[in-house]
Amino acid sequence: MAAIPGSEALSAALHVISQSLLIPVIIGLLAFMVYAIISFGGLLSEYSSRVKFEVGDVKKLIKDMSNPGTPEHVLEVVEKSDLSENHKEILVSIVESDDLGLKSRESLARKLIENEEYKIAKSLEKTDIVTRLGPTLGLMGTLIPMGPGLAALGSGDINALAQAIIIAFDTTVVGIAAGGVAYVISKVRRRWYEDNLSTLETLAESVLEVLENASKKPAQIT
Repeated sequence: MAAIPGSEALSAALHVISQSLLIPVIIGLLAFMVYAIISFGGLLSEYSSRVKFEVGDVKKLIKDMSNPGTPEHVLEVVEKSDLSENHKEILVSIVESDDLGLKSRESLARKLIENEEYKIAKSLEKTDIVTRLGPTLGLMGTLIPMGPGLAALGSGDINALAQAIIIAFDTTVVGIAAGGVAYVISKVRRRWYEDNLSTLETLAESVLEVLENASKKPAQIT
């Protein structure tokens, strides 16, 4: 059967492109694996320094802020709490907006929390990428060398086939390992950050309520 005109040139181009991707794929896999190991170390460090707020702790903070319920007292309670510095800054920003109207304060609080959500999503983005692309690059690293390896088998070159199989297995293992480690990191951190964000939202609503009540007190006295 006659070859389709141009098919050989297209096949040759595809072969050149696929083989030229092997080195970038291997470099990408090595980078993903190094990043996954570093991120896992960061996860362990974050776990050792993490302060978990139970429901009782949040309840106590709310009670402390509500008594006597002045903006100055709320600032003092927030500064003395075990909240992260980032969350303290958000609550302080809300408290210092006591000169704004109720709707404006609520809008500011919502924007600050949305910005925190964006930071969380951005921090999880890299490990999420490794989770998805690690196995993909591993599969590419498996398939790319198998073409020349099978061609070498056809010509009786067993050593070339063995080398291709070694590369294929190694890239598969590294890709799956990097993706698996990154998946665990993303899963654990997402749970932590969602818990922290829930605590922040609860405290922000309490601060808004305290500020609203404080703004009504002079009117009640008169």
